[in-house]
Amino acid sequence: MNFKEATDGLFAKVDHKSLAKRLGVSVATIRQARLRPVARAYREPPANWRDGVIRMAEAQIMRYRSLIDGVRSETDNRP
Repeated sequence: MNFKEATDGLFAKVDHKSLAKRLGVSVATIRQARLRPVARAYREPPANWRDGVIRMAEAQIMRYRSLIDGVRSETDNRP
């Protein structure tokens, strides 16, 4: 794993679009559900949001674990 590959993995992010896709809703739904409840455009979050957030967080953990392991293996294999 080179520097670019390692930093690409480090800088990858979760955004509104990826959560919307996971939950099967629009990006607008995600944005509106993140507003303060007193805001005029506020909407209730999707019913399944907790499961979606948990699954995405678990995926992030696995991605970072893989990144750590990849960088460590390169360090351990240096001559």
